[in-house]
Amino acid sequence: MKIAIIAEGSYPYVTGGVSSWLHTLLQSMPEHEFVIYAIGAEQKDRGKFKYELPSNVSEIREVFLDSYLQEEGRPSGRYGLDPNQIHALKSLFVREDAPDWKQVFDTLRNADMKSVADFLMSRDFFDIIHQLCQERYLYVPFTEMFWTARSMVVPLFLLLREPVPQADLYHCVTTGYAGVIGSLAKHLYGKPMLLTEHGIYSREREEEIIKASWVKGYFKDLWIDYFYKLAGCAYHYADRVVTLFNRNREIEIELGCDPDKIQIVPNGIETADFAALPGKEPGDERIHIGAFVRIVPIKDIKTMVQSFALVKQEMPQASFYIMGPFDENEEYYEECVQLAEDLGLGSEMFTGNIPLFSYLGKMDVLALTSISEGQPLAVLEGMAAGKPFVATDVGSCKELLYGAHDDYGEAGIVVPVMNSERIASAILTLCRNTELRNRMGENGRKRVGEYYTKKAFIDAYKSLYQSCER
Repeated sequence: MKIAIIAEGSYPYVTGGVSSWLHTLLQSMPEHEFVIYAIGAEQKDRGKFKYELPSNVSEIREVFLDSYLQEEGRPSGRYGLDPNQIHALKSLFVREDAPDWKQVFDTLRNADMKSVADFLMSRDFFDIIHQLCQERYLYVPFTEMFWTARSMVVPLFLLLREPVPQADLYHCVTTGYAGVIGSLAKHLYGKPMLLTEHGIYSREREEEIIKASWVKGYFKDLWIDYFYKLAGCAYHYADRVVTLFNRNREIEIELGCDPDKIQIVPNGIETADFAALPGKEPGDERIHIGAFVRIVPIKDIKTMVQSFALVKQEMPQASFYIMGPFDENEEYYEECVQLAEDLGLGSEMFTGNIPLFSYLGKMDVLALTSISEGQPLAVLEGMAAGKPFVATDVGSCKELLYGAHDDYGEAGIVVPVMNSERIASAILTLCRNTELRNRMGENGRKRVGEYYTKKAFIDAYKSLYQSCER
């Protein structure tokens, strides 16, 4: 079977998380041919892959959300849009209206439309925004509304006009733009669509927009609702929706996904790989506290650094390691390094990308301070290695560390988001009690071995792929 994987902001440009999960999936399915439709943020990343693509990947199609910078629109006349087409496009900006995505797809892929940039400078688009202002945004300056609406839909409109590879199955690994492209493929070719949602993409975008300084207050709701509409498109077109744990399922249902479509398939790892990791050097009495994590804002590294500084005050002999790539957001990385230096921790705690299996066994306590997660592989890997975790209450961390299906006991401590004092207190509790660390580590090892194995994860997807064949 030829399967098109549609990914956004992850594989093959970024390591860890969804990318690692997807790479494992590709490697474990040699019987299938895969085409990768990769949606990246910036053209400068073209061809800069962090993974060696498996031999069963026959093609990679790269598209970038900043490609609109290469288009220069010229004011144009009208495209002869009928009332249904106008209503479909206008509904992208109206909270109460569910877009007719078939109309949206057909309108934007019309051969008469020579370029997206020209359309967005056309009288048709001008009239759509003018009507919106008269009907719903009477007190919003028209020019602000026009350029906000334009900036919202430019990436989507451009993506919808890109060629979509033909395949037997379309597998989107997020909603957002990837989910819409999978929906378009199903619309064009009538082939089944599978959606896997690790974190809830629309909720993550909502959190970002609420905090964003580049969006004026009265436009925040417009942007947030727009991303929920993109998610609704994917939920509507998907034949099956796969998520990682029950709370995600509940949120998807709240957002309008048909509960009969949803199936829970947890992440899984090869537990045998973590059975005999090298430990600390003989005579090393220090407590080693670490995090295997990308240095990006959603992981809230600044709160982690602040909590480590508090631990250092109580336990000067502790050593700290933040292990993971920093090139995804170098400005944020520099801010984190500066914070660590200001707090007396030093920049050497940031190791960059290092071999997981060489360092994981040396840690006494692991930390995760994210403000949003799905079912983090870093937590599963730490549990498989028998390491206790301090993790924020996001995604399925509470389910992983406290259990939902077993009586193994706690495998770590769950703490509130962005609370450096509570995070530090939990880390100190584990640092001061060797027996507690060992017991929690063993509880985690048992839980992963029963419920979160690579074999179970791959077998579930093999069955899903087979059920989608037509």
